[in-house]
Amino acid sequence: MITFDQVTVEYDGAAEPVLREVNLEVEEGELCLVVGHTGVGKSTLLGAVNGLVPHFTGGTLYGTVTVDGRSTADHPPRELADVVGVVGQDPLDGFVTDTVEEELAYAMEQLAISPAVMRKRVEETLDLLGLADLRHRALYELSGGQQQRVAIGSVLTAHPRVLVLDEPTSALDPTAAEEVLAAVTRLVHDLGVTVLLAEHRLERVVQYADRVIHLPGDGRVVSGAPADIFTTSSIAPPIVELGRAAHWSPLPLSVRDARRAAAPLRTALAATPPPPVRPVQEERGPALLTARGVTVAYRGMAAVREVDLDLRGGEITALMGRNGSGKSSLLWALQGSGPRKSGTVRVDRGPGEGARTPAKGSDPKSLSAAAARALVGLVPQTPTDLLYLESVKQELDQADTESAVREGHGLSARTILDRLAPGIDGATHPRDLSEGQKLALVLAIQLTAAPRVLLLDEPTRGLDYRAKTQLIAMVDELAAEGRAVVISTHDVEFAARAADRVVVMAEGDIVADGPTTEVIVASPVFAPQVAKILAPLLYLTVDQVIGSLPAEEAGA
Repeated sequence: MITFDQVTVEYDGAAEPVLREVNLEVEEGELCLVVGHTGVGKSTLLGAVNGLVPHFTGGTLYGTVTVDGRSTADHPPRELADVVGVVGQDPLDGFVTDTVEEELAYAMEQLAISPAVMRKRVEETLDLLGLADLRHRALYELSGGQQQRVAIGSVLTAHPRVLVLDEPTSALDPTAAEEVLAAVTRLVHDLGVTVLLAEHRLERVVQYADRVIHLPGDGRVVSGAPADIFTTSSIAPPIVELGRAAHWSPLPLSVRDARRAAAPLRTALAATPPPPVRPVQEERGPALLTARGVTVAYRGMAAVREVDLDLRGGEITALMGRNGSGKSSLLWALQGSGPRKSGTVRVDRGPGEGARTPAKGSDPKSLSAAAARALVGLVPQTPTDLLYLESVKQELDQADTESAVREGHGLSARTILDRLAPGIDGATHPRDLSEGQKLALVLAIQLTAAPRVLLLDEPTRGLDYRAKTQLIAMVDELAAEGRAVVISTHDVEFAARAADRVVVMAEGDIVADGPTTEVIVASPVFAPQVAKILAPLLYLTVDQVIGSLPAEEAGA
């Protein structure tokens, strides 16, 4: 179905090819998982399948890419639209109509399909993806999982034989992600659609993959069975890392298989209490932000309902909940830029803060934007909203200027960026970066100011495991300086490693608030893979398991 024959892709000004002499064949009805660290060329590989590379992106493609017998060199993307359907990371970016039914019909209108056939395909797609009850709903009213299913349906109505998905679950809560992956799996099994899927949250998708395509980062592409590739790959989900640590063979790829293999491991660990995931602090710092009765409403509908919240210095809080539960609305209300119908927010100036920082007990909403940013920093869900200059270097220099970073005083934006995503050229235009690199850049810009309270809205979208580890190290440093950090996230594995405390929201209310282990282990939805595999033992991460195993077993 898809053939890469000696494919090399070079971009102007790049020192090395992004892809180098790639030979790859993908059969009909395969679900192939494309994995690799941020910036290694996954988007280039996917873009080459429908001709976006090089027809739209530029650069030079050597060799031949053939899809269903058509060469992408001779057929631009518009001539492959009936064969290849592409769904990007953010479904809203691809929507062009107002309602679900209209969006499903739009692609067929562009392909001049007859009205009778269009109507039949729309009905089939509504049933296939479980969208029938939503057919007349406005797209902006849908949850993230529903929007992603509509985006997939909008390309399926053209009956493509290949479906390319770029991080389809990155913005979804665990339940919505399962809905989308179940729909994708149904397409593969029932209709024989060939799927290429790139995803950083491998724990969500690895069990569904027929084959893994691994990009090590040197331009090569390695392809094989998932268990074989993950035995030695530099990137792997927690279930695989646990299998490696416990020396399971073959490596399990689902929680069910791992639980079957884990009985001896649970026995070995039962007598030892799990070590703490994070350093234990005897006493947290003072409350830096105090919110009381915060209510946010849109068009008369409450998004946040009388929320009380204290954020203490030195504490990292994960804010979790399904799509649409009010997490983002709460963060914007706390920062002062978003609407707030009622309630109070007070942020205290820490000891030693300069005169540019507002006085103790200030409400960010009553301050200027610059003054509010000195108290509470926020990274939005769409980080590119904060990128407006012509190069990465200009963005970093501007961040240093605005945050008054001086030599020997605070970390520069460049230093922070290199810790999150090393190797980004300062001359690159921010819009030419991958999604993960864009997010890392915006994180670096916001972290340069090092405000007393830092709010991160879905900061791990587009980040691989290595970059997430670096992010954890960065927020740990900020917390160690006495700052309060809140991370809104659907990434349960990240929350298990990064958070001291978890707050769960539902329908605008806080329904759970407590230490990370107590909150997420009690939830079948938010529990990480290690917790599910080793239950009832209270382990959250692979590092905890390794730390509890006898030295000879851990190093065997």
